[in-house]
Amino acid sequence: MFLFLLLRTEFRGSITASNSEIRLPYPVDLFFQFDPLVALSNALAAHALYRGLLWSLVILVPTMLLGRFFCGWICPLGSLHHFFSSLKSERKRGKQLLESNRYKRWQTTKYYLLIGCLVAALFGTGIVGWLDPFSFMVRSLGISVLPATNYGLRAFLGVLEHSRYAPVQLFGSAAHFLLGLLLLSFKQPYFRTGIGLGLIFIFLVALNFRITRFWCRAVCPLGALLGLVSRWAILGLVKNPEHCNDCNRCLLRCQGGDDPVGGVLWHQSECHLCLNCLDECPEHGLHFAFFPREKVADANLQRRKVITSLAAGAALVPLARATPGFAAEHNERLLRPPGALDEQYFLSRCIHCGECMKVCPNNALHPAFHEAGLEGLWTPVLVPRLGYCETSCVLCSQVCPTGAIWEITAKDKGWSVDVGHTEKPIRLGTAFYDRGRCLPWAMATECIVCEEWCPTSPKAIYLRPTEVIDAAGNSKEVKQPYLDASRCVGCGACEYACPLQDRPAVYVTSIGESRSRTNQILLNRRKS
Repeated sequence: MFLFLLLRTEFRGSITASNSEIRLPYPVDLFFQFDPLVALSNALAAHALYRGLLWSLVILVPTMLLGRFFCGWICPLGSLHHFFSSLKSERKRGKQLLESNRYKRWQTTKYYLLIGCLVAALFGTGIVGWLDPFSFMVRSLGISVLPATNYGLRAFLGVLEHSRYAPVQLFGSAAHFLLGLLLLSFKQPYFRTGIGLGLIFIFLVALNFRITRFWCRAVCPLGALLGLVSRWAILGLVKNPEHCNDCNRCLLRCQGGDDPVGGVLWHQSECHLCLNCLDECPEHGLHFAFFPREKVADANLQRRKVITSLAAGAALVPLARATPGFAAEHNERLLRPPGALDEQYFLSRCIHCGECMKVCPNNALHPAFHEAGLEGLWTPVLVPRLGYCETSCVLCSQVCPTGAIWEITAKDKGWSVDVGHTEKPIRLGTAFYDRGRCLPWAMATECIVCEEWCPTSPKAIYLRPTEVIDAAGNSKEVKQPYLDASRCVGCGACEYACPLQDRPAVYVTSIGESRSRTNQILLNRRKS
């Protein structure tokens, strides 16, 4: 059930409303609150722990006592990888499977990735979200796989519903109704860079047909963190050599590649506590016990690779931020969600999870590609041409697990008349007109769409009637739009609604955003 809530691709269904404010009735960020890696990186990068992340101790403390039970029994991404690993063909089982489930040195890669990510977090960045399992899963499924599934199902059901046979039509309509309640979106969502995220996800899933739970064994930094914590757990595997006949059946369904087989040291930090080895052993020569006396294998990290990871993590942030785009040459289309922190602090907290994007009711938030540089890859940006920021919606701030988008109310946002205005509403940017493309300005053609869509009260866009001469020499009155920058909040509704299809005549840039003191049209001079 929690996995279903985590992966919902959009805001839909029942809501709770307080003073016309839209709120979700369930905690979609629950898994992130129980993620020790998110909590640790957030504490290192922001020098504070955002609300709810202290719940990660519920996972961390038992791991110190029992081992990596989270990886074997709770982690949804691990379960997904294990499912696909179990689909290997029969010809790949037997001796080949036994050999692939032995411990390999490349399984230490995740520890080096963990070191690099945590050092980078210490220097003030949230790039740990690139590899955090929950961020990776929500970002991949919510932004790529599920929208593609939604498109395919709608196309298939459309064929059934338009069939010439009544039973097929009835079946298609019934299936559409049921799937509409459970899975299908109200409207088809589209996301930039979705195909790239989907291909990365499919590639990593496909590796499971070669190596069982490859992601968990070699890549997952959360697994590495839990593995380090579980290294001295009081629950351990006990091998009874006198009961072992060297059948190696304990390796058949081993999820972690931790060498439960006899004759070698057990890698406790790699064990997922799946207990499959106990079930497979025909002689009952394996069992788990508290305070076992047997030695276990160390992670055996190489000093040179550890130093390399430390250096890479420390160098990443200075290299990424020592560019004109971070300090001076801002991308004009870098529009952040309402409540987002100033860019430096935003990048230190954002874990690129995509939660804010999948709940946006207007499909306005998309993963950044080049707008925010390498460090800002897959962070949320507002794309007004695809969707605008709803007046009373603050869902993105509600679901953000780390405080990169600070939780606000509709009254704090200050856009909705129903909840009252603030003296200084949150501004995402400012709209500008390209008069060479605007129909009333360039072609003497009547158009008031942008003024009609402007949600502010009083409106930021206003019209002035002007006498113009058309191509035939006739004089007529046309209402030409103007913008009051002091009232514009940068919601993007005008750009979204502009009838010009190729490139809108009105567009929003980030200048004037309230989260930045310097990215303003005119800076207020200090009084002497």
